[in-house]
Amino acid sequence: MTIIRVALDVPLPHLFDYASESATRADIGLRAIVPFRRGKQVGVIVEVGDSSRVPPERLKCAERILHDAPPLPDVWIALARFCSTYYQKPIGEVMLGVLPPRLRRTRELASRGRAAKAAAPERLPDDRTVPPPHELNAEQQDAYREVRESLGRFQVFQLFGITGSGKTEVYLHLVADSLRRGYQALVLVPEISLTPALESLFRTRFPGAAMVVQHSSMPETERARGWIQALTGQADIVLGTRLAVFVPLPRVGLIVVDEEQDASFKQRDGLRYSARDVAVFRAREAGIPVLLVSATPSLETLQHALSGRYRMLRLSRRAHAEARLPAIRLIDCRANSPTDGISAALAEALSQRLSRREQSLVFLNRRGYAPVLACNHCGWVGGCPRCSAYLVVHLRDRVLRCHHCGREERIPRTCPQCGNLELVPFGRGTQRLEAALLERFPEARVLRIDSDAAGGCVAGLIERAHAGEADILVGTQMLAKGHDFERVTLVGVVNSDAGLFAADYRAPERLFAQLQQVAGRAGRAGLPGEVLVQTRFPEHPLYRALERHDYEGYARCLLEERRRAGFPPFMYEAALRAEASEMEHALGFLTQSLQLAPARDQVVIYDPAPASLPRVATLERAQLVVQSESRPALQRFLGGWSARLYAERWPRVRWYFDVDPIEF
Repeated sequence: MTIIRVALDVPLPHLFDYASESATRADIGLRAIVPFRRGKQVGVIVEVGDSSRVPPERLKCAERILHDAPPLPDVWIALARFCSTYYQKPIGEVMLGVLPPRLRRTRELASRGRAAKAAAPERLPDDRTVPPPHELNAEQQDAYREVRESLGRFQVFQLFGITGSGKTEVYLHLVADSLRRGYQALVLVPEISLTPALESLFRTRFPGAAMVVQHSSMPETERARGWIQALTGQADIVLGTRLAVFVPLPRVGLIVVDEEQDASFKQRDGLRYSARDVAVFRAREAGIPVLLVSATPSLETLQHALSGRYRMLRLSRRAHAEARLPAIRLIDCRANSPTDGISAALAEALSQRLSRREQSLVFLNRRGYAPVLACNHCGWVGGCPRCSAYLVVHLRDRVLRCHHCGREERIPRTCPQCGNLELVPFGRGTQRLEAALLERFPEARVLRIDSDAAGGCVAGLIERAHAGEADILVGTQMLAKGHDFERVTLVGVVNSDAGLFAADYRAPERLFAQLQQVAGRAGRAGLPGEVLVQTRFPEHPLYRALERHDYEGYARCLLEERRRAGFPPFMYEAALRAEASEMEHALGFLTQSLQLAPARDQVVIYDPAPASLPRVATLERAQLVVQSESRPALQRFLGGWSARLYAERWPRVRWYFDVDPIEF
């Protein structure tokens, strides 16, 4: 009788032993169906041996080992173990949590014969795989050569280039080189909305290469098929969002993280990993280069580059010979009060573009019609009963919607509190801005592009914009990066001031990056671009740096502020978070957890407190923050603390660690 040790998707930090009559060491990495409690689960076989810590009379037998997909390789299991240790998450929750959903089920995959094929032999694509590349300018050539020379060894490169400088073209050349050498390439992007455009570009540039796309919105069967194609070496290129960082690649030679600063690379539930950081770890273990690409690098990445830990590559001018950075002008809303969100200066600029048949983009990072519905008579405000947040007015759907838990309610005809008939929407969202633009410019074709308007078909809206079927684009951050609208010569930014004074110390960094990115949509071809930013604080250093397109100068100031304040990247952080039906239970758990904490060597623990958004989906949320100047010291402390917490039962509370948190 052989013993298999299996990782299961349960909140327990250990592996589970089962007896098997046929298992061998060759089965490590395969999935197995095993009994667990009153049901059965799919687990991953991590070890095979002859003995068990479980007494023979209590040892259960595995139901069967699944051979419908190739085994997960040792390097993938090692990656899962690293994430389990670093992010303080049970190994089973890591392994099963990052597998495609179809591979977590007890039902075997269809087409067993094709799925279970052995790894395809290494192949070297011929020249027909890659069309002749576009010519690079001198700066692009320098960056390309430096990374190309490191293929086959580990190095982290930061490709820091202004918007429109041709960063994508540089890594397309590098992907081509990787394919010619028989390597696989992994390219990560932050948003699903960017994937269709990049997918089309990649298929055009690499017509003979086998490409796999991976993101959470694709059909489960297609996602599982692509995962197996990558695992068996049949896929040459994997393009996807953060979850693609876990796709197994037996001959990976290059990893690219595009828009590496984007907060979307941080997973906010389950395994709370940073895909950017996991990509760096994976590249180090594989001995290959990883390219972190951005016009506005995260402060962590920038600090690593400035300190010499990462190699910085700069692109300081736009790739199009005639393109120039857009002129940025600040509109003081104290002297030029906007009407329906649009100042006179912005309205005039929009009118000029309409007369010249050029496109404009109006940016407002708030979807919906208005953020609040209120009653002027009694002061009632439409709040979400499940969250500590307001319900957003979505006028087209005639609903109030919570953007945190998804709850929807019909817009009331009268005030629920006093019966007043006059309910007023306060604030402004993209729907309301779209309506205002249509009223002001009835002859204009206005196209709103946000997750509400897209309805799952972002690519269709983007295609319409590229085809010139719109004069004015209205949208959220979905439009801010990755798109090359050649006819856009004007960008108007509405209501950006909210990010200046947020409690989150990362807010200024994110706001600058967002504004710089959306500003970069203007003037990308031969037509000159202009950006108008409406603000009540035109003297703020952030806006002054934005006028100069000086992200690095402003980022250095932020780094110095972080250094003095003792914030990342000069300090390492983790948060212990608790969720419960009552706030007292969540805070009570955190208070009790302090009694189980190991010795606080080189570690500082702050008092428990409610989260900044204390209630989401009826659960009360609280947290405490742990800091250390030493990452190893923080990891040692968290490892010991985590083990003690898992050894206890906490029936009223769901708790977890968030290592390297990006929100509080």
